[in-house]
Amino acid sequence: MEGLLLGLGLVVIITYLWYVSLIKKRNAVREALSGIDVQLKKRANLVPNMLKIAQKFMDHEKSLLTEITALRTQVTAGYDLNDAAAIKEHLGLAEQLNSKMGQLMVSVENYPELKSDKTMVQAMATYSEVEEHISAARRFYNAAVSELNTAVEIFPGSIIASMAKVKVMPFYEADEASKAPIDASDYLK
Repeated sequence: MEGLLLGLGLVVIITYLWYVSLIKKRNAVREALSGIDVQLKKRANLVPNMLKIAQKFMDHEKSLLTEITALRTQVTAGYDLNDAAAIKEHLGLAEQLNSKMGQLMVSVENYPELKSDKTMVQAMATYSEVEEHISAARRFYNAAVSELNTAVEIFPGSIIASMAKVKVMPFYEADEASKAPIDASDYLK
C-alpha cells in the first residue's frame, strides 16, 4: 500500500513539474512575442516621421506611402495572444510593412534631395537599427516557440498540455515576397 501511495505521489509530482515547465515555456513565448511587438512599435512610431519627410519630395510614390500608412495602422492594432492564427496574421502584417518600407528605402535613392536631407538620413539610420532589433527579437521568439512546441507535442507533455490548454504556437516565417530577390529597377521607375 505504501509503495502504491509513493508511486502515485511520484506521478503527481512529475506531472506538476511538467505542467510548470510547459507554463514557463508558454510564458517565454509570450515574452518573446512581446519583444517583437516592442520593436514593431518602435518602427511604427518612426514610420510617420519618415513618411512626412518623404512626402515633401516624393510625389510619384503616394500609393506606396498610403499602403505603408494602412499597414502601420493594422500592425499597431491589438490581437489575441492566445490565438495562434491571430499571432500568425499579426506577424504576416508586420512582414508586409517591412517589405513596403524596403520599397520606400529603395525609392529614396531616386530622390537626391531626399537622400541628402539630414533628418531623412538620421531616420533611415534609426530605421536600420530598429530592423536589426526586430530581427533579433524574431530569432528569440522562434527559439522560444521551438522549445514550447517540442514540449507540447511530445508525450507525456502532449497530454498535460491538452489538460492545461497550452497550444502549439506559430513560428515567425518570412513571406514569399520577402524571400525573393529584389530588383531595384522595379522601384526606380
